[in-house]
Amino acid sequence: MDIDCMSSNEKSSMLDEVKPLIFDAPHMKHDSNIPIQFIWPDDEKPCVVAQELSVPSIDLKGFFSGDPIIAQQLSRLVDEACRSHGFFLVVNHGVDANLISNAHGYLDAFFDLPLSEKQKAQRKIGEHFGYASRFTERFSSKFPWKETLSFRYSAEEGSSHIVEEYFQRTLGESFNHLGNVYQEYCNAMSSLSLEIMELLGMSLGIEKSLFKEFFEENESIMRLNYYPPCQKPELTLGTGPHYDPTSLTILHQDCVGGLQVFDGDEWRSINTNFNTFVVNIGDTFMALSNGRYKSCLHRAVVNNKTPRKSLVFFLCPNKDKVVRPPTELVDSNKPRIYPDFTWPTLLEFTQKHYRPDMNTLQAFSNWLQHNSTQA
Repeated sequence: MDIDCMSSNEKSSMLDEVKPLIFDAPHMKHDSNIPIQFIWPDDEKPCVVAQELSVPSIDLKGFFSGDPIIAQQLSRLVDEACRSHGFFLVVNHGVDANLISNAHGYLDAFFDLPLSEKQKAQRKIGEHFGYASRFTERFSSKFPWKETLSFRYSAEEGSSHIVEEYFQRTLGESFNHLGNVYQEYCNAMSSLSLEIMELLGMSLGIEKSLFKEFFEENESIMRLNYYPPCQKPELTLGTGPHYDPTSLTILHQDCVGGLQVFDGDEWRSINTNFNTFVVNIGDTFMALSNGRYKSCLHRAVVNNKTPRKSLVFFLCPNKDKVVRPPTELVDSNKPRIYPDFTWPTLLEFTQKHYRPDMNTLQAFSNWLQHNSTQA
């Protein structure tokens, strides 16, 4: 899932237009005349049929059962997936099913609001948080067929009500119930991500608590995605091809398919299952693993019948944490690939200078080196 923001260039283009295009989902989902801004280039348009991607299903309950054989088997499956395409599924995750259902239900409640109500949380120029329904993909001239609501989460001491406070501040007290549910959901995602970090530590052959401790005071991003039906889905994309610059993405989909991963020179789909989470490696964790685990290109497609909805938690380190691989992952055969950095610096680079792709970290390393030389 893309970490997008509105840019100053986009602001200029909006001012230049006589009639700014508004993505009004209730109207546009029935319109067979797709605005040209939403029609993607031929080489990026969705494929008619995408074969299923083979991804391992990881039983977290089994991993923490105390059985070392099961733990080794699961960590080996994760290792194979993360060295290949960076995606795996998590089952028996312990997240309350009612909480997940409520989170999806309130997603519907928010996006069903009149546009004027949703715009109370409108994302401001240069920011990553808020409601967005009219924005370009970064460094692209084409628009994604979606609406989003993004907000900040923090596991730092003193930030235990940060999500609740966001909803109250931006939408008013009548939305406190949404704030309560998404605060609880983010807490659950933060806890789940720390468990996954133990699994990743073991799969990389290091002390399994190391990554967990690194992310304990994470400052992460939560996003609600709504992809309305499109009468000509073969022309557009819900989210354009991108790599996640974050550390770890935990996605919960409804039962409508749409996620596609580029693997083996073709786009492949990941099937939906309401009882599973889809997890993928981002660029920041790729750096933490010293390049052993891979971030992968992915996108979202839409259909002409059913809205698609998803909940996405982007795990990010605390702003003060230095991203540096453990010494166990660095040796003469595998020297350091990337320099030390902090997450806010990488985020700034991907928002202002470079669209995340397979060369993001190398380009970022060169940018850091150039800036240090200039200084």
